[in-house]
Amino acid sequence: MPLLAQEYESSGDEAPNKSQNGSGLNVKAAPEVSLEVESAAFESSNQMANTLQDPAQMALTIPDAKSTALTYNVAYEDLARPTQGPENPFTTVNGNSRKRKANVLTGDAHETVISDVTFNAQQRTYQSRGYAQDPTIPGAFVGNQGAAALYQGKDVIQVRPTKEASSAIRARRLDAGDPSKVEGPGAYRGPWAGYKTDGQEYEEEAAAAERELASDEEWVDETFVPSNMSAPEKASTAYTEDTSNAESTTFHGSSEVDYQGRTYMHIPQDLDVDLKKEPGTFSNYIPKKLVHSYKSHTKPINVLRFIPNSGHLLLSGSADSTIKLWDAHHERELLRTFSGHSKAITDCDFHSSGKTFLSSSYDRYIKQWDTEYGKCISRFSTGKTPHCIRFQPAEGGHEFIAGMSDKKIVQFDTRSGELTQEYDHHLGPINSLTFVDQNRRFISTSDDKSLRAWEYNIPVPIKFIADPSLYALVRSSLHPSGKYVAFQSSDNQIVVYAAGDKFRQNRKKAFRGHNTAGYAIDLAISPDGQFIASGDSGGFVCFWDWKTGKMYHKFLAGGKDGPGAGAVTCVQWHPQESSKVATGGLDGVIRYWD
Repeated sequence: MPLLAQEYESSGDEAPNKSQNGSGLNVKAAPEVSLEVESAAFESSNQMANTLQDPAQMALTIPDAKSTALTYNVAYEDLARPTQGPENPFTTVNGNSRKRKANVLTGDAHETVISDVTFNAQQRTYQSRGYAQDPTIPGAFVGNQGAAALYQGKDVIQVRPTKEASSAIRARRLDAGDPSKVEGPGAYRGPWAGYKTDGQEYEEEAAAAERELASDEEWVDETFVPSNMSAPEKASTAYTEDTSNAESTTFHGSSEVDYQGRTYMHIPQDLDVDLKKEPGTFSNYIPKKLVHSYKSHTKPINVLRFIPNSGHLLLSGSADSTIKLWDAHHERELLRTFSGHSKAITDCDFHSSGKTFLSSSYDRYIKQWDTEYGKCISRFSTGKTPHCIRFQPAEGGHEFIAGMSDKKIVQFDTRSGELTQEYDHHLGPINSLTFVDQNRRFISTSDDKSLRAWEYNIPVPIKFIADPSLYALVRSSLHPSGKYVAFQSSDNQIVVYAAGDKFRQNRKKAFRGHNTAGYAIDLAISPDGQFIASGDSGGFVCFWDWKTGKMYHKFLAGGKDGPGAGAVTCVQWHPQESSKVATGGLDGVIRYWD
């Protein structure tokens, strides 16, 4: 094999035939390389001469660099020669190459594990004391070695003042003073009391400067003159009296009883319509003209409610914090005012008997009132603002639910006044509550753009609907058939959901054509289920056909002072009249249409 790699001249006349090799191996000539190699031995002896590598030595080169077997005998000098070249950092002691793990551009870097508490403690120690522990050498410190020796290498958490030092600091603290004194010596300082040495040097320098400036004059020591001012009266402060417990009522009618001693709770019998018949047993029509205007509220109307079944009384709640009861027939006069809330009314709801009703307000109170005599029967509060309230009609109607601003639905018992249940799965303030399925279930909507159905008294939702295309549902109305619930959506449409077991949206029923964005506008369905009515931010009242979804009629029922000035926010169908509708809005006027 060495002869195959060497260049030689044959003694014969003919050059050796390459094909005569028995194995038929085609030997390729090695590439030309420089024979001048700088010897490490001469370099070590400071002799910079170049030597020539022996050609026989070059012939011993292994043809295959990956081969692990030698095909020739290596001299002892070559075997004992030390390894030449730089050291391979990725080779272990036994000569095996390890796999390279280069996690950074320059090689392998390992992260030192240290907790945030330890790091922050050492950083604060270095900032305050001037030293910190050396992470590479255990027990060593960097920075001010003298401070480290003085404090024995403790960090700021470990270094604490002694009991004597703490006592000295407390002794320097000034007296908190008398809480009954506002000014003068011994006035109350409380937690703002300083220390005896605070500003002492500055005060001494200022006193010395004053004495020097007045050295040619007679110096007068001006002492503090205490004030004899009395404490301000409570009426002069910004605090107001708590009116949450100061309920009152005022009767405005011509007479509290009639010639037979009956109050306004008696259903009138002298009308051309029977107010005792079952609601929904007659056909309804769309109103066309204004019959009467009720004017007494000074701020926008927030809620309108007819008394159940007969509808001969109309209840209104306003932002002026008052609730008023009106006569829907005869003279249509104001009968009674209920005062007891200190802020705007958010919702009202009659008991199924009509003898009592609930009111909620932004003053965070829910109050139960006697409809006939105006007495406040009970008060309820959770410390949060109630947005909507509903009596539970079944089981005697002794319980009610309220949707609060803290994402919860609370349930109270009117007899004991105790909180009996909480429903807290919503992620935003509650907007509406609707009882369905013969009052055994209820549906709630919220600002979290979701709809949840609940079994009454069980605080786990049985249905959760949250579609990406769903907007916040602000108001609701149950269809007289009990099979559907209509919701006022914030994207200027009314959507309908089934009130059965599946609670699916009826996408074939959608009522559009009005503008409600930005307002919590009420909607109402006629007692026969034929029409659906809704207010409008432009002051209109819109009527649609329930079956076809077509808008039948639309007329102006609000103020005319500009867009939004007379937005109609409340709409209610009369439960017994065929075409009577009550509306109220931002102008504070209740209008009665026929």
